[in-house]
Amino acid sequence: MKEKLTKSNALLKDSLDIIPLASQTFSKSYLYYPRDHSPLFLKRGNGAMVWDIDGNQYLDMVSGLMAIVLGYNDSDVNQAIINQLSQGISFSLATELEYQLASLLVNHIPCAEMVRFGKTGTDVTSAAIRVARAYTNRDHILVCGYHGWQDWYIGTTSRSLGVPNAVSHLTQTVPYNDLDALEALLKTNKYAAFILEPTNAHPPKTGYLEGVRELTSKYNTVLVFDEIVTGFHFALGGAQEYFGVTPDLACFGKGLGNGMPLSAVVGKRDIMKTMDDIFFSGTFGGEALSLAAGIAVIQKMTTEPVIQHLWDFGTHVHEDITSIIKECNLEAHVQLLGYAPWKILMFSNHATASSEAIKTFFQKEMIANGVLILASHNISFAMKEKEREMLKNAYVNTLEKLAYFLSKENLIDNLNCPIIQPVFKIR
Repeated sequence: MKEKLTKSNALLKDSLDIIPLASQTFSKSYLYYPRDHSPLFLKRGNGAMVWDIDGNQYLDMVSGLMAIVLGYNDSDVNQAIINQLSQGISFSLATELEYQLASLLVNHIPCAEMVRFGKTGTDVTSAAIRVARAYTNRDHILVCGYHGWQDWYIGTTSRSLGVPNAVSHLTQTVPYNDLDALEALLKTNKYAAFILEPTNAHPPKTGYLEGVRELTSKYNTVLVFDEIVTGFHFALGGAQEYFGVTPDLACFGKGLGNGMPLSAVVGKRDIMKTMDDIFFSGTFGGEALSLAAGIAVIQKMTTEPVIQHLWDFGTHVHEDITSIIKECNLEAHVQLLGYAPWKILMFSNHATASSEAIKTFFQKEMIANGVLILASHNISFAMKEKEREMLKNAYVNTLEKLAYFLSKENLIDNLNCPIIQPVFKIR
């Protein structure tokens, strides 16, 4: 495919001269894809398919980092945006759309009694942390998972450059599925909030989320579910509905706007009322096109079997791929973890190739077989039987080739590109 990436490679060179990373998002940048074997700039999308600037077509298993839950160019969302566009985009006062979408979220999300909107996941996770600090009059935060780019969180990672030590020291990580470690920290009575992804690659152990709920209540710590990913994928009410555990606050984004920049922090009334006094304010928080899109997304999810399809399609794909992995005798090196709407690929070292090398080879070959993928199956409503067959065929070709080169102990010699190194590891 190298000869078909002429425009992409040229634009990368030009963009790097004036745009750091040549992208606005780390995980959409060249750092995450096999160099000279991947498209780096997309031009359009329709359904589950995307086209790059060289005209190559791909099945998109990235789905805009899970933002495209219905599929590209969804007619209902498009029409809602078009209708609103004729009325206006941003106004000098609030609009009725804010109340309409907030009402839908309150109706469907268990913890939602009040709602505020943002544009990104980081907007609303940071808002939740500020609210929790104000509500509890405590400064320290516990985190588990990925929660955005603001200082209070990213200072705990290897990407902490530019974050003051004084800020980093206020946030502490805690391992997932470990209630003893959580209580050891909570009982110091200094933590304003515990924010966590309710699930990711690994499911919660029996009683874990219930235990988290009990412990945070016991120690008067605000429990925040980061549902930027799980929201509108696991259930209409998020992972909190799916698992039956209700947090104090929750953060939603990505699928809420089907690609439009829209996020929400929701929660219990007594805590959310603290927003009357903290400063969480932005010119575009009530931008009307995104709100109209969010209303259309929720309405479609209530009238069509969107969530059920994410589960069903993801389950069928998981069955397909685990069978192929087994047939290729790669169980020790390739695994699919997590839940059907969001299966996460995990790669393990081989005696002659690192997990990073195996992942790089996997991505390169999947792309060569017409599938754009990072390290997860980000399922959308637009994926049907044709897309399932495309994905299955790509996996067969890729994993058979991977197994062959590993058996010959010459995978590295046949990689033909630099090994992709993680920017930082969370999951």
